[in-house]
Amino acid sequence: MGATEEIIKMAKENNGTVTTAMVVAAGFSRGNIKYLVDKGVIQKSTRGVYILPEVWDDEIFNLQNRFKRGIYSHETALFLWDLTDRTPNRYHMTFPANYNLTKPKEENIRCVQCKDVLYNLGIEEVTTPGGNTVRAYGVERTLCDILRPHSHVDIQIVTEAFKGYVTRADKNIPMLSEYAKILKIEKRLRAYLEVLL
Repeated sequence: MGATEEIIKMAKENNGTVTTAMVVAAGFSRGNIKYLVDKGVIQKSTRGVYILPEVWDDEIFNLQNRFKRGIYSHETALFLWDLTDRTPNRYHMTFPANYNLTKPKEENIRCVQCKDVLYNLGIEEVTTPGGNTVRAYGVERTLCDILRPHSHVDIQIVTEAFKGYVTRADKNIPMLSEYAKILKIEKRLRAYLEVLL
């Protein structure tokens, strides 16, 4: 099997998406990608991301490919974990404290920065509506984040998210409490849980 067939196979096995990094890691040259784009076999979705023509363009996946240090958070994470029915009109990402936010802000991303110890807390993998895997803060971390004073998340979204959470079979109240302690929002969390539990 030639390089072009291998790249198409890789895309098919990865939800119709292939990245430059994947192609190079498999030992093929970037020239193979250009050849496939020129032939119309794959399309450029965004920088370093290519899709098969029949595939829906996954913006959530593309943005994380461009901003690899960005972790989906706040309302975007609620959406990915199915704790809100509102599709985000702007995506929320959290970056390390020293990250240059110029480029993500140009892409209209709502950026949050935090210290490394908090940045690495509760990162999980979640599937996008397009079927690709991205990194987002887990359910418990996200619920704590939206209660923090500077999060500016609409109170209705917060309430809806907590109502959805308490009915989930996979809820982890001890972990939620632990994160609340670390993020210093224990009183706020207690107020929500007392009403709902």
